[in-house]
Amino acid sequence: MYEAGKRSESAFNDVTEENHSYSFDPGICRQTKKRQLCSQIGDLTQQLQIGNTANHDLAEQVKSLSQENDHLKEKLAFFQHFVSSNTKNGISIYQFSLKETETSGKYRYALTLIQSGERPSDFKGNLKFQVKLSQNGQNKLIPLVNKNSNRNFPIEFKFLHRLEETFVVPPDANVENMQVQIFKESNNKAILTETVSPAL
Repeated sequence: MYEAGKRSESAFNDVTEENHSYSFDPGICRQTKKRQLCSQIGDLTQQLQIGNTANHDLAEQVKSLSQENDHLKEKLAFFQHFVSSNTKNGISIYQFSLKETETSGKYRYALTLIQSGERPSDFKGNLKFQVKLSQNGQNKLIPLVNKNSNRNFPIEFKFLHRLEETFVVPPDANVENMQVQIFKESNNKAILTETVSPAL
């Protein structure tokens, strides 16, 4: 009985020590789980930031590619126009545009001329611009002048000529359209005339 009692006491001590080493502490458990939760939230936040950065970069790339695509389309349209008009001889207007800038009353216009033919000589001539606007209920035709305060805009080119300038009208004036006339040198009769309205 004595020996059996000692063995029982020894087994009880072992179980007690084993239970003590695997005891459950609610405070430690909460702290441990809180740290794990914070760590998980931190990881998720970092992943979200990485995802947002990737989305922003992707959006910028898409925007850049879209602009490049529009530019390539414009170039393609130009070359198609150039090739199709190459069988004809003479001057043609490839592009004539008018648009109001971010500054109220300030407008930007652009003109691109093409001379086609197998072996064209240099074209020499002048451009004249006039703006039709309404102000105080009246319509007016205002001629534009160049930097030398001259109504003639001299040009000389063989294949391609591009002009891009700005002009300003009074704040209470409304631009309705703009006209360009192309003259050969020493010739008072326009060989080409085109009118454009402001782009929306």
